[in-house]
Amino acid sequence: MVNTPLASYIITHTALAGRPGAGPAIAISMIMVAFVCALTGLCYAELASMIPIAGSAYTYTYATLGELIAWIIGWDLILEYAGSNMSVSVGFSAHVVDLLDWLGFDPSAAMWRAPWYFPEFLKYPLDWAGKHPWTTWLSPAYLPGGLQDLSGNNLYNPGWHFGFNIPAFLIVLILTVILVRGIRESASANNMMVGFKLIAILVFIFAVIGYVHPSNWHPFMPNGWSGVLTGGSIIFFTYIGFDSVSTAAEECNNPQRDLPIGIIATLIVCTVLYVAVAVCLTGLVPWQSMVGDAAPVVNALKKLSLLPGGHPLYWIRLVVLLGALMGMISSILVYQIGQSRVWFSMSRDGLLPRVFSNVHPLFRTPAFSTWVAGFLVAIPSGLFDIGTLADLSNIGTLFAFVLVSIGVIILRFREPHRHRGFVVPGGPVIPTLSVIFCFLLMAGLPIITWYRFVIWLVIGLFIYFLYSRHRSEFASNKMSPR
Repeated sequence: MVNTPLASYIITHTALAGRPGAGPAIAISMIMVAFVCALTGLCYAELASMIPIAGSAYTYTYATLGELIAWIIGWDLILEYAGSNMSVSVGFSAHVVDLLDWLGFDPSAAMWRAPWYFPEFLKYPLDWAGKHPWTTWLSPAYLPGGLQDLSGNNLYNPGWHFGFNIPAFLIVLILTVILVRGIRESASANNMMVGFKLIAILVFIFAVIGYVHPSNWHPFMPNGWSGVLTGGSIIFFTYIGFDSVSTAAEECNNPQRDLPIGIIATLIVCTVLYVAVAVCLTGLVPWQSMVGDAAPVVNALKKLSLLPGGHPLYWIRLVVLLGALMGMISSILVYQIGQSRVWFSMSRDGLLPRVFSNVHPLFRTPAFSTWVAGFLVAIPSGLFDIGTLADLSNIGTLFAFVLVSIGVIILRFREPHRHRGFVVPGGPVIPTLSVIFCFLLMAGLPIITWYRFVIWLVIGLFIYFLYSRHRSEFASNKMSPR
């Protein structure tokens, strides 16, 4: 029952064996998610143009809904950014293995859905668990679907096993060091990597058009609108880029102008590219072959490059691989910046210990909060699978969007004459629709994800009532003599 989407269980009162997939209709899921993000993006743009300081949705809710709600959203944002980066780092690890394959190591069973089995390394001794060392240190400790090679041989049963995803762990720590050194160095490297990623995406789209088989698009919606909704719920975290943009408000030259433009433009570009890649990818190979795959694009290119006439895709695969790796590195950089700034802002407001807002004497960055954010992401990245981590990020992201949208409505009534560099059109209609659609997508997530999310919020409230509310700026003002 716990793996059943909440909406499906409420409607049918039936536990499902797994979530219904969107199939080729994942393109519709992305358009649907883009529509919801457009609604929320407008809310973000208005609030960001009014309150251009670090903290993203945390700052917005602090200014509109009060300290308790601000704590909840800040605690939720930590989960959102951490879950996103954990998922991306696990995907990064899968692409590293695929790059090793391209270089000639031939890890033929190293796809994420059946990963980490290197035939060339069978000559190495087995580890104490009876598995090969490469399997142990390139797979997470928790595998809800088990682990099989491409021949269907079972390497690990579902559940926990002795293992740790070393590449996912290391990439987070390496980028944490870069971020501690300063946002300018990080931003320069990030811009370069984003540019390479965009080139790789365009190369993929134009290179595979001739290999698309329209028959792979039938049936287009194998699980109907239920599958489309679930697909949107699963991939929602890939759209948090415009949210991360707003966390750097203090570093913008003209935040009231730059932030709305950056948020909305980012959303439009991402949507066009996501849909184009989804349409091409589901036309290349049957969608069922990509279930549970953390590197579906490069794995699809590998399969096609081995077929007659597919040799040109051999080099396309390398370009896409490098672009994907650069793109994931840039994503981790952006999300880690966002997460560390949330820690920093909450500490500055007294909700967390002051050490989290300490600035490095040389690099002038919030070094302590950056290191905490780094280890908070790196360790779980080595332990958990990509699906579990993505779901946590999704529910955290959607809940943050709900509170931001509510904040817009409240500010319209509380401070109607306050200057706004950008105003959401349509009065309260768009923020209200944003709240409704975000809750709808949250209902597409598994019940177990709701359990974990509630536990996370309860832990946060426990910390707030025992520590934060007695040491916050509000508490200090109440205690100060009049």
